[in-house]
Amino acid sequence: MNDNRSMPSAAMIPELNYPDVAAAADWLCRTFGFSVRLRIGDHRIQLVRDSAAMIARQGPVAPESATSHALMVRIADVDAHHAQASAAGAEVSAPQTFPYGERQYSARDLAGHVWIFSQTVQDVDPATWGGTLVGR
Repeated sequence: MNDNRSMPSAAMIPELNYPDVAAAADWLCRTFGFSVRLRIGDHRIQLVRDSAAMIARQGPVAPESATSHALMVRIADVDAHHAQASAAGAEVSAPQTFPYGERQYSARDLAGHVWIFSQTVQDVDPATWGGTLVGR
């Protein structure tokens, strides 16, 4: 893949709608630890966190009851991240450690998008919890 200073290097870059892109970017940076990479007019802002990337874009947001997706971001310390998001006022669930070796919590952002933050705590054979590893 070629480098392009106009695009984040992440292989997948979700684009999420927000009614106020600037306010969303500020909130995502303060609450989830993203940083602004690139501003595109007043309608799009690229954000990055470690190897993750996303684009906040101007647009309508589905009602909370119409949530059709969630974003998962791998992080190094779920508990510290949870404390940061909670202190910033995010609607969060309590962190949990799951049988598949991940410690996770979920949060809803200011536009109602669901985020799942995940920390690997143990390498677990998927067969031990009902998974079937098909490929890498």
